[in-house]
Amino acid sequence: MAEQLVHASVGLALGLVAGSLLATLILRWPEGRSVLHGRSACDGCGRILQPWELVPVLSALFQRGKCRGCCAAIDPLHWQIELACGVIGVAAAMLTPFPQALGWMLAGWVLLTLAVLDARHYWLPDALTLGLAFLGLTIGSWLTGGALVDSVIGAVAGYGVLMVVALFYRALRGREGLGLGDAKLLGALGAWMGWQALPMLVFFASALALLWTAWQAAISRKQPDAATMLPLGTFLCIAAPVVIAMRLTVNIG
Repeated sequence: MAEQLVHASVGLALGLVAGSLLATLILRWPEGRSVLHGRSACDGCGRILQPWELVPVLSALFQRGKCRGCCAAIDPLHWQIELACGVIGVAAAMLTPFPQALGWMLAGWVLLTLAVLDARHYWLPDALTLGLAFLGLTIGSWLTGGALVDSVIGAVAGYGVLMVVALFYRALRGREGLGLGDAKLLGALGAWMGWQALPMLVFFASALALLWTAWQAAISRKQPDAATMLPLGTFLCIAAPVVIAMRLTVNIG
């Protein structure tokens, strides 16, 4: 029990720190602002933040979500991503042994970042999708217990299937209907899960997309049309942990 608490504490600490960095990345990267250069500052008044104002989650709580200088609202995405990364860290540390847990934490944090970027900006950066694919081909088999050849086939099949769909749609409708980032992401997830998991992954992601579309239509009372955009990458990122957990449970059983 004591060992589990230590592992959970480590996972939480790592997750909160990772979340602080990733929240900044999610907010700055789409705007072309550097994540690595320059000190953290208030987006409202430009005041340089002090170390005690950068404590993940707690700073936002004590400051009631506002800058101490100008009282401008701090984007809640900061503490939301920090908390989500902390939860991912705890879950990985509690459910998998170290050092494998570190690999699952990293994968979870990348998926979370991709999911939010696609939901907010319809953007899946190559640096993240290709990085995720690299991790899948290098440590994915070690973490999942699958065969490397299945990961390679999964990467090729995942990318190839959505590329074919994208090309067919463009030929049929004369415009883009599916981003290449989605194809690269599915290829990366195929590298992690193996080709056998791709049908289930696509099914769950598609089901989530349909439920989201129906919910949005019910709220707005407006039926979706061909121009309606959906962040497929977000749904793939949400479905991926579910499919991975199911496959690991079956393998363990």
